[in-house]
Order: sequence, then C-alpha cells, then structure tokens
Amino acid sequence: MTDRRLWSYKEIAAHIRVQPDTVRSYRKQGLLPAPDHVESGKPYWYADTVRAWVASRPGNRGRRDR
Repeated sequence: MTDRRLWSYKEIAAHIRVQPDTVRSYRKQGLLPAPDHVESGKPYWYADTVRAWVASRPGNRGRRDR
C-alpha cells in the first residue's frame, strides 16, 4: 500500500527528529528530493517519498521507520 499523505517541513522534521529549519536547510543544499506538490508556494512531499529518502541517506545505518 502506498502512503500518499502530503508532508510539510514540519512533518518531515518530526519524522527524522530535527527542527523544521534543518529540513529547509537540507532543501537549500539540494539534499532533499524535489517536492511532490507545491501549493501556494509551499512545498509538500508524499510520506513515501520522505521514507525512501530517509532510507537512502548516508549515515542512515539501517534505521527503521519509527
């Protein structure tokens, strides 16, 4: 089953346990995938996109989705 919920910086930050500003910084540095959706200028990512990105991040060390 696919998870098509849209996550903002806030939800991504909670998922990876950092501050939303850190996620914004990741995007500015090109470390975050391109947004799946943009509404009123605000980027959003599907939960599955974020989970795939987390799984492929260097230093992930086999962390599981919590």
